Amino acid sequence: MTIAKGDKIPDITLKTNGPDGPEDLATGDFFAGRRVVLFAVPGAFTPGCSNTHMPGFVVNADKIAAQGVDAIACLSVNDAFVMGAWQKDQNAQAITMLADGNAELTRALGMELDASGGGMGLRCKRFALIADDGVVEYLGIDAKGVEASSAETVLAHL
Repeated sequence: MTIAKGDKIPDITLKTNGPDGPEDLATGDFFAGRRVVLFAVPGAFTPGCSNTHMPGFVVNADKIAAQGVDAIACLSVNDAFVMGAWQKDQNAQAITMLADGNAELTRALGMELDASGGGMGLRCKRFALIADDGVVEYLGIDAKGVEASSAETVLAHL
């Protein structure tokens, strides 16, 4: 079942890139007491994600923060090393990279995408959400393109 407005983000331990390599990050702690924008992509370094989705959040990070957002995070079914390299490539230091290598959070959110036809296996659907203290206030899921989950759309919902 797909997460919905009013639902709480599940507490799952993911990986993020720390100064000395991958570090654990518990979503329960990350979302607690904060307003967070989370956007998810099917894969780091993929064309739509690198050319459109991530750049929108990089360019608009200050505007998003100015609307009372404490953190912006990007989720992908990739490992922390790939997410760290993509963060550097995209100049996305203002964004917390969440590596869901085993798709645990992706599954818990009901956001699985079967991309095996393209040789990419299980991925995450493209979406964005706004959560306050871990409770979803806005959820935009894209079947194609980057519209419901774009930085501009998220800004309009803040």
